[in-house]
Amino acid sequence: MNMKKYLSTLFNQLSNKRSMLYNPEDDKLLVHKEDYLSLKKAFQNSGETKIVKWLMRVMGVILLFMLFPWTQNIQAPGMITTRLPEQRPQQLNSIIGGRIEKWYVKEGDMVKKGDTILKITEVKDSYLDPQLLERTKEQIQAKEQTVDYYQSKSEAIQNQLSALNQVRQYKMQQLRNKIKQAVLYVQSDSMALEAVRTELKIATDQYKRQEELFKQGLKSLTELEQRKQQLQNATAKALISENKFINSKNDLLNARIELNQTDREFNEKIAKAQGERFSTLSDATTGQGEIAKLRNQFSNYNIRNGFYFVLAPQDGQITKTISAGIGEVVKEGAEIAKIVPQNFKYAVEMYVEPVDIALVSTGQKVRFQFDGWPAIVFSGWPNVSYGTYPGKVVAIDNAISDNGKFRILVAEDAEEQPWPRALRIGGGAKGMALLKDVTVIYEIWRRMNGFPPDFYKAMLKPEDKKSKKK
Repeated sequence: MNMKKYLSTLFNQLSNKRSMLYNPEDDKLLVHKEDYLSLKKAFQNSGETKIVKWLMRVMGVILLFMLFPWTQNIQAPGMITTRLPEQRPQQLNSIIGGRIEKWYVKEGDMVKKGDTILKITEVKDSYLDPQLLERTKEQIQAKEQTVDYYQSKSEAIQNQLSALNQVRQYKMQQLRNKIKQAVLYVQSDSMALEAVRTELKIATDQYKRQEELFKQGLKSLTELEQRKQQLQNATAKALISENKFINSKNDLLNARIELNQTDREFNEKIAKAQGERFSTLSDATTGQGEIAKLRNQFSNYNIRNGFYFVLAPQDGQITKTISAGIGEVVKEGAEIAKIVPQNFKYAVEMYVEPVDIALVSTGQKVRFQFDGWPAIVFSGWPNVSYGTYPGKVVAIDNAISDNGKFRILVAEDAEEQPWPRALRIGGGAKGMALLKDVTVIYEIWRRMNGFPPDFYKAMLKPEDKKSKKK
């Protein structure tokens, strides 16, 4: 029998106050304590023996406690918020400057999206005219008529240009025909001149031969005078033909000059008409630009009329009015009231020390103790704690905040216990980011030596990994 069994048997015998000794080898009693006085005193129960027993029991319990599991954690204060910007408390601002005429709500009222909050009236002299939209519309109509007139004028000038081009084409064709005719006249007169010159030469030769014959006495004076008359007639015909030829050439030159002059005149008329047309088109384009500007003003005026009533952007509660007085003048963009959305998804904003930020990862579990909710918290045993609520890290800032810490956002864990619906944005919370499970004695040793918690990556579920990859 081993020593463990021996001690166990001896302890049981002493507890039952049995006055005997025990032999572990043959499992028999050796002596009774009543037989020996010294043995009786040795086995006599005293107060010191009881204290020793209790100390041993306490030490055993402490040793057992040291082997219990302990969940390392990072604790940090937080504040209740929401991840969606449109679900956070918002300012109601006046888009235009004006004077508060009437309030339709009071602080604490619940409003629906589109409900009227207050009415503002104009204070700028540019918008005081009650018929501003009608007058602007009349200006637009007048400008549209002016543009129509310019377009009609442009079409008329275009028709004039078409007519000028057509007349120019006919006139130029007429002058070209005239030039062709003059060329033919020059050619005809040139040939006639050559013929007359040939006749003149023949007449001259005949007159010279007739004169020689007359000197020889072979021809009479009458025949000589006839040849002379023929020579004079040929000379006159030559002069007439030459003058006619020169006139033909002058007519041809004049026709060409007239063609160039007519072309230049029509070019000037067409250029002038085109200039007028371009000027008209420019005026029409300017008018269209002014119409667009007036339409823009009309649209701005019309939209501005809708800003006289400040409407609720979403369902929520009016928590605070900034500009409260009737007749109080507010500036453009000034804050008028604050509204807290009625429906929102909870999240907690926590700030973690830089030395601990490496231990926090997306998807990591966090336990919260919210202000106003009773709780019994065992930081090392979150599952045993009462009144705490689970969460999951959804975002970690990459840059440090102004307070020298890193901000993390923790949202509800859809698979765990839901958070209380009575929570309000801005409420306080104390968060514990759960890390690695260790023994109590290891945790005590770590803290005594000032070591940081063990680096631990939260195990993501398969669906979380898929969503993270996406």
